[in-house]
Amino acid sequence: MDFFQSQETLTTIEWILRGVVAFFFLVIVAKVMGQRAISQLRLLDFVIALVIGNLIAQPLSDERLGLKGSVITTIVLVFFYLVGTILMLKWPWFRRLITAPPINLVKDGEIIYEGLKKARISIDVLLEELREEKVEDVKKVALAIWEADGKISVFLDPQYNPLTPANYQLVTEPFDLPKLIIKDGKLEFKELKKINRDEEWVISTLKNQYQTEIKNVLLATIDKKENVKVFLYK
Repeated sequence: MDFFQSQETLTTIEWILRGVVAFFFLVIVAKVMGQRAISQLRLLDFVIALVIGNLIAQPLSDERLGLKGSVITTIVLVFFYLVGTILMLKWPWFRRLITAPPINLVKDGEIIYEGLKKARISIDVLLEELREEKVEDVKKVALAIWEADGKISVFLDPQYNPLTPANYQLVTEPFDLPKLIIKDGKLEFKELKKINRDEEWVISTLKNQYQTEIKNVLLATIDKKENVKVFLYK
């Protein structure tokens, strides 16, 4: 266990052992801390991001520390990260060990207290998350699930869902993403080519419809009906 103690120098094997111990130690720490502490990050991603940043920063800020150890340890950690992702794809039991399963927090308008305890969040946090989803009343929630990445998926009771054209069996036009033809006062020639238009057409359109020039345009888009929308610098 000499590699665990402060040393004047460490061998390659000792650096590797430090990397192995650090990796598994941080996995355990992250599991104990709970998913809320690493919200938006998967467990392995959190461990790698936390450790590598510190490993590389230390030798860059302390002239007494060599870079060799940090490089070796980082390689070890990245290796374990890649192995972990492969194992999660191949072995469901390992995926369940590393990635927390979804937890029901609300069902049919009722708060599940056991789910709150398991996810380690309070009522205040739950209500805050629901407000961010524009839900002001828990009774409107058919199901709220705590996901492995720390987010809450909220499904409203069907009677509270907004009405859509599908509810009235209305026919709608297919989705169309307008094409960007001018950005920051410069033409996007690739997009113009896709719609069989050129610079002269843009100049003419801007002059006739907006009485302006390309250099004055912050953003301009065109849809499939050739409706041009222009946003000028102000």
